[in-house]
Amino acid sequence: MSLFTPLANSWIAAQKPYQPGRPLEEVARELGLDSIEGIVKLASNENNLGPSPKAMEAMRGAIPRMHLYPDGGSFYLRQALARKFQVADDMVMLGCGSNEHLVLLAHAFMQPGDNLVCSARSFVVYKLVAELYHCSCVEVPANHMTHDLDAMLRAITPRTKLVIVANPNNPTGTMLDQAAIDSFVEQAPPHVVIAFDEAYMELVEPEAQVDTVKHARAGKKPVVTLRTFSKAYGLAGLRVGYAIAQPDAIDLLNKVRQPFNITSMAQAAAVAALEDEEFLAESRQMLKAGRAQLMSGMRKLGLDPVESVTNFILFQFAKANELAVALTRRKVIVRPMAGFGLPDYVRVSVGTAAENAQYLAALAEALDELR
Repeated sequence: MSLFTPLANSWIAAQKPYQPGRPLEEVARELGLDSIEGIVKLASNENNLGPSPKAMEAMRGAIPRMHLYPDGGSFYLRQALARKFQVADDMVMLGCGSNEHLVLLAHAFMQPGDNLVCSARSFVVYKLVAELYHCSCVEVPANHMTHDLDAMLRAITPRTKLVIVANPNNPTGTMLDQAAIDSFVEQAPPHVVIAFDEAYMELVEPEAQVDTVKHARAGKKPVVTLRTFSKAYGLAGLRVGYAIAQPDAIDLLNKVRQPFNITSMAQAAAVAALEDEEFLAESRQMLKAGRAQLMSGMRKLGLDPVESVTNFILFQFAKANELAVALTRRKVIVRPMAGFGLPDYVRVSVGTAAENAQYLAALAEALDELR
């Protein structure tokens, strides 16, 4: 008997929740194992080096204050980010991962009947955010594996309130260059908020990174840059993300933000992680080597992976779900992409050299089984 569903908003009752990558503990239970030892998770694009050592030290230092509410404005972290990006601290807001900011943007700027424009073959959460507010999501066909920015501009209507550009893009691993981004911002109409979801930007080599903060800083168009500590900085378990935009945008987002959304431990860890340039460089070095290891290994197995600039690789295989199951039986967790509208694709995260080797060995066995 259903008590609550008949009382719910119809569009909420019909919504399918986001399905994250499977956790290690769940797979251990499924395999009848007493521990997670020996299981490799390459499903959620985490930094498998772990957290920054400086961040871990800062977390330990924050433990004695866990009986107190955190700083609701994340003062020291906002100050640190403002210095890093050379903006005023009233242009920075912290959220529970960059994902929370997507929800806050829709909450602040969209109403039923409006639409959100994004690219197909991009992050599935964008569509879920639109549906949450009884809005439609216009998924513009991708140009193979990347955004078709010209087509996205053409898709904008008077009812479009939010445009989201994932760069680098998840799940394809491709990236738009600075010239393409600058042209897009210049051509976009002033009535739409442009959100650049840059969760993976710090994993790109510094000389190749794209700067969208300059557009937020300039204030000529309503641009919001979103980033996170969950990927390059290895703090996915703490859920810290941030938005950079003009002060009036930050003020509006703070009006719909829940209080105390960033814990004291998360704030301390993020401040320390920003200072750990050595760890960030080591992470990029591991990623570069690991990506080459995986690309080479998969090609030798007859696969054609998509060239990636970040810490995951997408590849096509007709029996994608079956392949993911076969790998799970061999203690390797990957991500089938049916939920992203790519039913015959699998995404694998880049791990350590040993984890990548375990995956490639399991992949060879699984492919032999399924071909």
